Amino acid sequence: MGTQQPRRGNTRQRIQDVALELFAEQGYEKTSLREIAEALDVTKAALYYHFKTKEDILISIFEDLTRPIDELIEWGQEQPRTLETKKEVLVRYNDALMAATPLFRFMHENQAAMRELSIGETFKSRVFTLLDLVKEPGSDLVDQVRCFSALFTMHAATFALKDVEGDPEEKREAILEVALDLITQAHHTRG
Repeated sequence: MGTQQPRRGNTRQRIQDVALELFAEQGYEKTSLREIAEALDVTKAALYYHFKTKEDILISIFEDLTRPIDELIEWGQEQPRTLETKKEVLVRYNDALMAATPLFRFMHENQAAMRELSIGETFKSRVFTLLDLVKEPGSDLVDQVRCFSALFTMHAATFALKDVEGDPEEKREAILEVALDLITQAHHTRG
């Protein structure tokens, strides 16, 4: 019996958890449906009942783990374009990123597969929508770079700092502080 707790209880969700772990460890291309079934101790037929292909599994994981980002975008589009809203977008995005860490680990470790799969473009589209929420229309290039850098910092620093000693929560707070500083600078330079 495994020591890791599944994030949820039903078979479909257990398949997603195990598949994502295997995809991150072995690579998407090198992981077979047979290996996923064996890791779950189920038959391939049981696996096929829920998912016909590895891509089906991955798309379902992506949809489940990025739902909070979609909800954040929807919320942000209804808010006034104030500095407080922009900061709240980053705080909520930070929370969504942390909840989806296994997916982002997969994306980082499997960049070639991400380019070939439909989810790569879908995620890129979400990031650009978030960028639109935190940057002002008509902002100058320096402020656009600050806003893009705030989002990029939240993605890249999570992986860059994983091997740096320190409390994970302190690292998360430091990443968020840098992102908030960049957004605040971009907002204050408007005049």
